[in-house]
Amino acid sequence: MTASYHPVIGLEIHVQLNSKTKLFCRCSTDYIGAVPNTNICPRCTGQVGSLPVMNEAVVRMGVRGGLALNCHINLVTRFDRKNYFYADLPKAYQISEFYLPLAEHGTLTITDDDGNLKKVGITRLHLEEDAGKLVHGGSDGRIVSSTQSFVDFNRSGVPLAEIVSDPDLRSPGEAKRYVMAIRRLVRYLGISDGDMERGSMRCDANISVKFDDGRWSSRTEVKNMNSLKAIESALAYEIQRHIALVESGRHVTAETRNWDDANRVTTASRSKEEANDYRYFPEPDLPPLVLTQDFVDQQARSLPELPDARYQRYLSQYGLPAEDVDVLYESRELGDYFEEIVAAGASPRKASNWILNDVLRLVTGDFSAEKRPMSPERLAGLIKLNEDGKISTTQAKELFEVMIAKNMTAEEAAKATNQRIGAVEGSELGQIVEKVLAANADVLEVIRSGQDKKDKKRKFLQGLIMREVKGQASPQEVSALLDEKIG
Repeated sequence: MTASYHPVIGLEIHVQLNSKTKLFCRCSTDYIGAVPNTNICPRCTGQVGSLPVMNEAVVRMGVRGGLALNCHINLVTRFDRKNYFYADLPKAYQISEFYLPLAEHGTLTITDDDGNLKKVGITRLHLEEDAGKLVHGGSDGRIVSSTQSFVDFNRSGVPLAEIVSDPDLRSPGEAKRYVMAIRRLVRYLGISDGDMERGSMRCDANISVKFDDGRWSSRTEVKNMNSLKAIESALAYEIQRHIALVESGRHVTAETRNWDDANRVTTASRSKEEANDYRYFPEPDLPPLVLTQDFVDQQARSLPELPDARYQRYLSQYGLPAEDVDVLYESRELGDYFEEIVAAGASPRKASNWILNDVLRLVTGDFSAEKRPMSPERLAGLIKLNEDGKISTTQAKELFEVMIAKNMTAEEAAKATNQRIGAVEGSELGQIVEKVLAANADVLEVIRSGQDKKDKKRKFLQGLIMREVKGQASPQEVSALLDEKIG
């Protein structure tokens, strides 16, 4: 009989910070698409005699990230050398915070698999520099031989914030939601674009399985997970691998494993016993990083409304359903767009419906200001016309497409397509009712004879009238006129 168990998961997330220059030099961080080895200098390539110079903007971003994660900010910290040799590390060491991180002992709230709120501990957030990038034969058009490998140092020295969680996650689903929460947070703060596919956010997982009878599997580390789906799939596979080994009486080797997305399996990379001894020691070329409490307080005051606070406010202030809020608050820019539409006069529920059903189908990727398909004022104007009964919902949908295609207001789009704005009422509506009744005299006769016991014929006539006015009439007024005409 299989014993009950639960996974124990901790994540290490490397977030590339949105600095225009590298962590310890003035070289550009724009390495994607750049000509290899052009955004480099003696400092980021580790040439003899070059000394690192601290980037203040990166420190500011790190503090903001730590505060948003409810961390304690250490006013005195320092950088250390992490020593190892690899072809993409020109100095043969990486400058990182190890002994005294910038921020530690925080929390991040997610939902567990049952939908309940759960706090995940944040062990630390520290700053470090990135390594270069290996380009293997066949992956670059300039490389002729498939046996060659080249190194591009453009990424070397790019600033990273490493966020390490406590081992508080209990399922692949929780791990996925935790990564989503980190990505959402850094985007709200504007400190990273959080793009996993481009490598702006990279995730490693440490996992073991605890059985209720006291047995534990050894901890393994899983790397090479470059999407949310990959994280969830890799952890699910690794959990089942641990369980199968323990249940069969075999040992789980403590090792680093890579996720093979094509074959949906993890594969061994190196054992923990063979892992490098990084021989950390304080970076001698950088003095301790000393912050003032005023600096930290200033960063705290500059924080925007954070995702969790916005989520709760949308539920309470606007009365939106949770499934709507789940989409609207995911992006700070999308949430801002929603609130601007409401501020311009549209009701929150209508604004949400239009965004979810019509606007988002026109946008791919992020919802930055330049990607808005329509200004919030114009969309609010269209929604208000519909809410005030001046145009029907069908007409509003038609005008929306014209407004997008021709960059028009609702009124301009109506004029361009010869559509009416405003309800059909009074004598004009009376004439339309008489016209419909005259065209359907046989139906009218059935109603007057008393044979329309369930009002099906009457509803049929009312539908014809509403279609004739394209929905631009009060149903109550149409019904009253019908009663009058039928007699």
